Amino acid sequence: MNEESKLLDQFAPYFSRINEELDKILDSEVSLIKEVGSYSLLGGGKRLRPLFFILSCQLCNYHEKDIYTISAIFECLHAASLLHDDVLDNASIRRGRSSANKIWGNSAAVLVGDFLFSKSSRILVEQKHIEFLKILADTATRMTEGQMLELINTHNWNITKKEYMGIITSKTAALISAACASGGIMARARQTNIQSLRNFGLNMGIAFQIVDDVFDYASTVEKAGKPIGNDLREGKITLPLIYTLAYLDKGERDRLEHLFKNGEASEKDYLRVIDLVKDNGAINKCRKDAQDYADLAETHLSLFPDSSVKESLLKLNQFIINRSY
Repeated sequence: MNEESKLLDQFAPYFSRINEELDKILDSEVSLIKEVGSYSLLGGGKRLRPLFFILSCQLCNYHEKDIYTISAIFECLHAASLLHDDVLDNASIRRGRSSANKIWGNSAAVLVGDFLFSKSSRILVEQKHIEFLKILADTATRMTEGQMLELINTHNWNITKKEYMGIITSKTAALISAACASGGIMARARQTNIQSLRNFGLNMGIAFQIVDDVFDYASTVEKAGKPIGNDLREGKITLPLIYTLAYLDKGERDRLEHLFKNGEASEKDYLRVIDLVKDNGAINKCRKDAQDYADLAETHLSLFPDSSVKESLLKLNQFIINRSY
């Protein structure tokens, strides 16, 4: 068993409880909703977002049973965003198998994503955690804005690092940040503690997405769960390519941009770009950026006393940047 598996296996009881709650959420009289929902929600994923919420609650000395029920909303939001994302990207693979939209069609995928978001809101009302509805709405709004920014910048070979960071902060980091901050809110912790958890999650989330984008160029199909170079095929210009383009002479850069924007790129062209990213130091620069954000995230937990829960959060923070999948 490798170190990654050992770390996640420590949280097996948490994951078991989280999955129980997720299964309850899929209760519906419409069989297709349960079928697509089970495939999308229960068919994979690390459950890190609900885990961050639970551990953040415990870090602030809140240990009531309702933390597992509330934790499920963060996985539902994540799953809903993936369902919608795959439709926007016309993706056919998710987590190493056919995407839901590939099997059941775009309409079913979108509607099940909407169902998961609606059920998340209902959970909060049923549990009488009305204050969390604003967090849920604000986070979903920000994630949608991130999706829209990504859509606007499709095939934008002039996208800047700052613009890229804005996309991943909204699309990915905002949800992880909300999960961590909500743990403090649930525990009625001091505002300084809540803000520290929010900042911890935000920086950890940015690191998470940078590493994900590195995998698109430097992993394998088996580990990444999707074709290598998939982002490039979908017109997403992510940080590894942004760094690479800065090294190319204008003629080569313009040539590649023309090929990919106009759908004229061959498989050989895709492989060339992947090799360019691998060979010019862009991967190492991205990994350093991810490490810097993870290090910054760690500083935001410094005001919390040492404990096994704090140690778990710090280990997960490092797991995010050192993981192989």
